[in-house]
Amino acid sequence: MIFRAFQWRALLLVAVLGAAAWHAAAQQPVPPLTGHVVDTTGTLSADAAAAIEQKLTAFEERKGSQIAVLLVRTTEPEAIEPYSLRVAEQWQIGRGRVDDGVVLVVALDDRRMRFEVGYGLEGAVPDALARRIIAETIAPRFYEGDYDGGLNAGLDALIGLIDGEPLPVPVSREQEPAPLEWPLALPMAIMFALFLGPVFRRLFGALFGPAVLGAGGGLLVWLSGSVILTAAFFGVALFAAALMAGGGRSGRWASRGGRWGGMPGGFGGGIGGGRAGGGFRGGGGRFGGGGASGGW
Repeated sequence: MIFRAFQWRALLLVAVLGAAAWHAAAQQPVPPLTGHVVDTTGTLSADAAAAIEQKLTAFEERKGSQIAVLLVRTTEPEAIEPYSLRVAEQWQIGRGRVDDGVVLVVALDDRRMRFEVGYGLEGAVPDALARRIIAETIAPRFYEGDYDGGLNAGLDALIGLIDGEPLPVPVSREQEPAPLEWPLALPMAIMFALFLGPVFRRLFGALFGPAVLGAGGGLLVWLSGSVILTAAFFGVALFAAALMAGGGRSGRWASRGGRWGGMPGGFGGGIGGGRAGGGFRGGGGRFGGGGASGGW
């Protein structure tokens, strides 16, 4: 009876993870973080985007705090508030344990924008001041079609607020630990699931075994600092891979011992390799929904 209860709980967990993955597929995707400025709309001129990128890069090197700007056409079917929080959580702008990141999301077709402020800057950039920057500095210029000028003026005002906050001295990029890149690690993790699937099926049952493996993998991803939707997708992928792995024989499993012994090193390389280029990335900052929204 106890074992059967565990099976039903595992099935429930798999159902929840599957529902979360389906819900994520129905939402607007979060673009990959390629720089301080991510313009998916082509609104900013090349010179303007480069100038803002240079400004925010210099500010990060001087102050340590990170600011990122995202331009999208729309956030529908979501409101801009939950979408912006998803962006901030996935990009992890700001330094870990300092949480000094800010993300400015602009939805052009919706005529809406939002500052998403990290935990560590909620005192320097309170909701009221963030709302004032939007209403008095950015929105009037956006209304006139001056997106370059609006972003520059708004970011200058934001930088002025953050400059007044005492923050830890920034360290060089080489000294910062690189966060795990789960999208790069996913193929290797699926290979692990294909090898471990037969063992878990023999130990826990044909369905309960893959469920345990998928739930455990998703939990590890979530505990590493990834958002719940990423963890859910990861867990469902491992569950499906383990189901496809089949029963397997214990002798066949034992014969793979030498190959298994070489796998962890490759897995680690897959996680860390994406950071070797030294490009811009979030530092692990956390967000709790602080900030302000507005329109033009």
